Amino acid sequence: MREYKVVVLGSGGVGKSALTVKFVSGNFMEKYDPTIEDFYRKEIEVDDAPSVLEILDTAGTEQFASMRDLYIKNGQGFLIVYSITSFQTFQDIKTMKEQIIRVKGVDKIPMILVGNKCDLEHQREVTVEEGVALSQIWACPFMETSAKSTNNVNEVFIEIVREMNTSPVKKKKSYCTVL
Repeated sequence: MREYKVVVLGSGGVGKSALTVKFVSGNFMEKYDPTIEDFYRKEIEVDDAPSVLEILDTAGTEQFASMRDLYIKNGQGFLIVYSITSFQTFQDIKTMKEQIIRVKGVDKIPMILVGNKCDLEHQREVTVEEGVALSQIWACPFMETSAKSTNNVNEVFIEIVREMNTSPVKKKKSYCTVL
């Protein structure tokens, strides 16, 4: 059984924990309690192959941003989450992608751009088209999800496993030169 390390990144309040808890336990977290770091394991089957996901639900607040390099270093696949109800959270994730590339030292990283809270259509600040456009620039899949209505919750975790299978992170070789 293959194990996959998935890191869930995004600003505070975008629903990273709600999405993760809904996937792992089926429960929706109604109350927002800021996360420092939570770790979950769940067995799933993707394309007839049993898999274990180790999911790291990270802090979205800036005071824990220094821990992000460590999460990224150990992660194999990334869900980069913003809230469709907050354009600021959509702006914030752009630096996270750059940070992943810097820490990993490679350009192609298994990741999915996730627009969460799609059940709150009446509060939408980020259009589907803006999400699609960014995912095309990043060359990664894009999904809108809702932890509350369970829309695309399982699908986004299944898709990140597929991404990790088709384009795993290859470490850059480092060379040393003797003078």
